[in-house]
Amino acid sequence: MSTGLERLRDWVGRTEEQCEPITAVPMAALAAALDREDAAPRAGTELPPLWHWLYFTPRALARDIDADGHAKRGGFLPPVPLPRRMWAGSRLEFHRPLCVGNEVTKHSRITAITPKSGRSGTLVFVTVRHEYRSAQELALSEEQDIVYREAPTKPAATPAPAPALEIPMAPNGAHYARKIVPDPVLLFRYSALTFNSHRIHYDRPYATDVEGYAGLVVHGPLIATLLLDLLRREQPQARVARFTFKAVHPILDTHPFSVCGKSDPADAKRHLLWARDHAGHLAMQASAELA
Repeated sequence: MSTGLERLRDWVGRTEEQCEPITAVPMAALAAALDREDAAPRAGTELPPLWHWLYFTPRALARDIDADGHAKRGGFLPPVPLPRRMWAGSRLEFHRPLCVGNEVTKHSRITAITPKSGRSGTLVFVTVRHEYRSAQELALSEEQDIVYREAPTKPAATPAPAPALEIPMAPNGAHYARKIVPDPVLLFRYSALTFNSHRIHYDRPYATDVEGYAGLVVHGPLIATLLLDLLRREQPQARVARFTFKAVHPILDTHPFSVCGKSDPADAKRHLLWARDHAGHLAMQASAELA
């Protein structure tokens, strides 16, 4: 593994650039998937925060798709020799709005590859910085953490529940909250909109028998999007300047979950957001700073 990791460091500094217009149809489709009755987007309509993930989606050819549904390793992202891949979190700054009709350039750079050891074995974190520019002006910057993990050690047919102390409980005292039912239709629609073919989100036998989950996994970016959508429902006119989120524990489609939020008592412009699973455990923690 150490030899492989030495080779992976060659990917640090690797870059990729893509250009794409912001179009109305994906935006209207995500509004429908999130059960929003928004006006039809038109030229100049601002993209809500995190909806940029509908664009610049992965487009590997069918012959280049691996067994997990992701593109085969070793293109822009490094060929990490661990089978399970998840989006662990992001840190975003919103400098100016992206709007329908904008021509946008996305510049991506791998900034770090960090091996770690955890309770589940070896982990490798890959950090990628993305910058989105429209009319040569920086609109959005994002640091994204991708974690690669070892295969599960126990067969999925008899999954061992994690000790309660290993999974933190979600905080209390939400000022606003919303219950979400993560049915397969919602997961399918978000997978389709983001062209995310990772099989843990739609292929139940693969998710349970191969990757060891007890059901379909709700997308981390979907949960993050629902957190900011909750804030948007609470404060429709608010503008988000910064947003960070960290995935703590997977949410499955087997039970409803809740997205929650409250204003930070120490800072009126900051909101604390979190996702809570059906048992009260913390699944994602986040914060949003308003402009």
